[in-house]
Amino acid sequence: MIKLELLAPAGNYKRMEIAFAYGADAVYLAGKNWGLRSGADNFSKKQLKKAFKLAKNLDKKVYVAINIVAHNDNFRGIEDYLKFLYNEGANGIIVSDLGIAEIAKKVVPKLDLHVSTQANVMNIHAANCWIRLGAKRIVLARELSFKEIAEIKNNIPSNIELEAFVHGAMCIAHSGRCLLSNVFVGRDANAGACVQACRFAYNLVRTNNSEEMYPIVEDKFGTYILNSKDLCMINYIKNFIKVGVYSLKIEGRMKSDYYVANITNVYRRVIDSILFKKKIEFEPDVETRKSSHREYTTGFYLDEKSKTNLKSSGTVQTYDVVAEVVRGFKGKALISQRNKFIVGDVLEILSPDDNFLKTFEIKEIKNLKKENKNSANVAQEMLYINCPFKLKKYDMLRKPRG
Repeated sequence: MIKLELLAPAGNYKRMEIAFAYGADAVYLAGKNWGLRSGADNFSKKQLKKAFKLAKNLDKKVYVAINIVAHNDNFRGIEDYLKFLYNEGANGIIVSDLGIAEIAKKVVPKLDLHVSTQANVMNIHAANCWIRLGAKRIVLARELSFKEIAEIKNNIPSNIELEAFVHGAMCIAHSGRCLLSNVFVGRDANAGACVQACRFAYNLVRTNNSEEMYPIVEDKFGTYILNSKDLCMINYIKNFIKVGVYSLKIEGRMKSDYYVANITNVYRRVIDSILFKKKIEFEPDVETRKSSHREYTTGFYLDEKSKTNLKSSGTVQTYDVVAEVVRGFKGKALISQRNKFIVGDVLEILSPDDNFLKTFEIKEIKNLKKENKNSANVAQEMLYINCPFKLKKYDMLRKPRG
């Protein structure tokens, strides 16, 4: 039996629950310090305890990111934090800094050490160096091809796991080590405070006589010459299996509840179709486009030139989520509104169960006072709607844009 892990992002506790509900085998998250997404809600110590307990009860796993590029001051309190994570049941820590890795090996030697993509592991020698330092898993640099991954797998101990990104935003910098945010606004991307300066609009001034011309494309929003396309490898899961990748990682600790649900769901279903010979009744390519994304690319996996990763516009999506299910009843559901919908709209169900992609017409909307409404147009208002299918918590309802 092939062993394969689907690893989803958890920017907060709710998104962790959603990721597990939609089929993630594990999540990665961060506490209030030492993680590279300080803009996410992240987890207090109390929430971390709760997260570890939930994961254990569900037979899932939680990996904690401690992946900043550390300054001297960042080491204050880290030993106590590492001991806390180990004692409370974390399944692993994700580290990029050699100093943090050395301390972890000393104070929590039994806590699995995962080497972050920020460490830029791109070759056999770097991988084996980290393994000698105690690494149990290597999160590969995004700049590797399938051929290079296979070479690494064939030259490391068989018990060492490889993890690779399969979906989501990519940094313009090498595996995320970017200086733009720091230069422009004084927020250190390598300490978790990235302002995503690569997404800004820029003007390019040419100052040399190079023969190679770079095409500058401008739309109504400007010129996004540093803006990377999003990674999407939904059609290449078998390739990851073939080269020996164990964990398939979805990027997105800053992404929405809907993104986590939708993308986790589609990868879960495609993975299961491969592992258990299940027939797919939907088009994965179409499904990945229903949540917010930039134009998709296969990155470096197919050994393509990096120029193909650049993107000159903002995000798009084909569907809007209009409601999140709080509770399902026979013939109706209690929902929390997300975007406007009206009586007469036909909604599509996003669900990890057999209700996935079923549709129904909205014939009735009532508020909590049981008063009829023609429109759901108040953000996060709790409403009752008709539904012929038995829905459950964290199912989502959506409709096409336009």
